[in-house]
Amino acid sequence: MRFRYSIFFAALLGVAAIPARFAMAAPQDDLKSVLDRLNTSAAKFHSAEASVEYDTIETDPMPDTDVQKGMFYFERNGKSVQTGVHFTEHDGKPSGKAYTYVGGVFKLYEPSINQITVHSGAGKYESYVILGFGASGTDLADKWDVQYLGSEDLSDGKSTVKTAKLQLIAKDPAVRKNVSKVVIWVDPDRAVSLKQVFTLSATSTWACTYSNIKLNQKLPGDAFAFKTTGKPVIQNQ
Repeated sequence: MRFRYSIFFAALLGVAAIPARFAMAAPQDDLKSVLDRLNTSAAKFHSAEASVEYDTIETDPMPDTDVQKGMFYFERNGKSVQTGVHFTEHDGKPSGKAYTYVGGVFKLYEPSINQITVHSGAGKYESYVILGFGASGTDLADKWDVQYLGSEDLSDGKSTVKTAKLQLIAKDPAVRKNVSKVVIWVDPDRAVSLKQVFTLSATSTWACTYSNIKLNQKLPGDAFAFKTTGKPVIQNQ
């Protein structure tokens, strides 16, 4: 299983951004202000629902972009999190693929081959999953070396939001082997990301954009589950 599936359970990790104004890098005390605001907003965060688009971009040996769209669900209860993604479109064609992350187990359902891939060791990445939704400034600073790159105005599907653009370098060398850096565009007053870009290699990136974000509302009963047909093949990782 490719690492990006493990870090997303969302996100995995996670609206297409409109052209935005880029601000010059700001002093360190501006980073502190962003992290402090995230600490305040994260304390009020419980759940999120959003439209999501994941773009996997390869530049070598042959340029290629893989686009998946669907609905994203995220819930946090104390330190426990669960995520579900239900895809509706893959490269312009209908899709029934789904991801779930519940109880430390990540599952990928691919109806085209009627297979469920189970990654039982996904719990070790849980602290990275929350980097975009409900993560406090303390959470980010604990796992990542954080650099403030300025602010950008992005569309969230309803209005324009002034986001803080943060570059994250994982402190864990094992994570850095798979993801050299992550850039997130976060709304510090809601503790949500509108956009995340994972640099997986010199030729591969994974971009996640979120729109129409709804916070702390009742989620669908099947948000963290998926329906299968027949008897799917179980592939354990």
